[in-house]
Amino acid sequence: MRAWVNALAFVGAVLWASSSAAQTSDLVSQSSFRVCADPANAPMSNREGTGFENRLAEFFAAKLDRPVHYEWYPMATGFIRNTLRANRCDVVIGYAQGHEMVLNTNHYFTSAYTLVTRSGSAIADVDSLSDPRLQGLSLGIVAGSPPATHLARNGLIGKARPYNLVVDRRHESPIPDMLEDLQAGVIDGALIWGPIAGPLVKQSFPGLKVTPLLKETHSPRLFFRITMGVRQGEKVWQRKLNSLIRRNQAEINAILSDAGVPLINDMGTDLLEPAQ
Repeated sequence: MRAWVNALAFVGAVLWASSSAAQTSDLVSQSSFRVCADPANAPMSNREGTGFENRLAEFFAAKLDRPVHYEWYPMATGFIRNTLRANRCDVVIGYAQGHEMVLNTNHYFTSAYTLVTRSGSAIADVDSLSDPRLQGLSLGIVAGSPPATHLARNGLIGKARPYNLVVDRRHESPIPDMLEDLQAGVIDGALIWGPIAGPLVKQSFPGLKVTPLLKETHSPRLFFRITMGVRQGEKVWQRKLNSLIRRNQAEINAILSDAGVPLINDMGTDLLEPAQ
């Protein structure tokens, strides 16, 4: 009887090992770190490799001792279907936690929407959308983004200036356009996702100030935990990336901080100290 038990245990171990190997060798490339990315999505990713997601891809590839290989596709309708699900790549570097289209790794940073203002303006120190100093002002906002609900709740939507949400960045750049309008005085402030606002302001708009919105208690929330996305079912690959994130969090934070990404704690209540 014991021989049968041992035999069954051996068969089970072989099947489990074969399944694990199939996940990591048949689907996930062993020769390169295959990244699904938008070729014109600065400051996150671009074909020139200057985005902070490009830097993270290079960092993770080095830890895996593999070269980076990109599958370029615009971050719009069909992105996951035509890249990750088509097995043309194995990871999306930045994806919001909880999205059903991918299997999320553990999150590697948390950030929030921000209010961008002109430094020295009367609203430069505003950190809440309920601040009465915002009344009667024109605020730029990406149409359909979470802050829109907060603008409506606080009576600010009437004078808000909308910018397109889903675009092909090779032909249209609504966030840089919004920042240029703010700099020129066309609008009084801009509500922008922090990992976009922080790096763009640091790179090209030194006269502007980025303030994370951490005091909004009503829904929808304005902070999000960011993960890497892999194909559904690829638990072995997910665990491998989770391990890399856990062991290298300080270096990841340093890359993000250097790029200008505002980092906050997991509960969205406080800023993290910039990595040294």
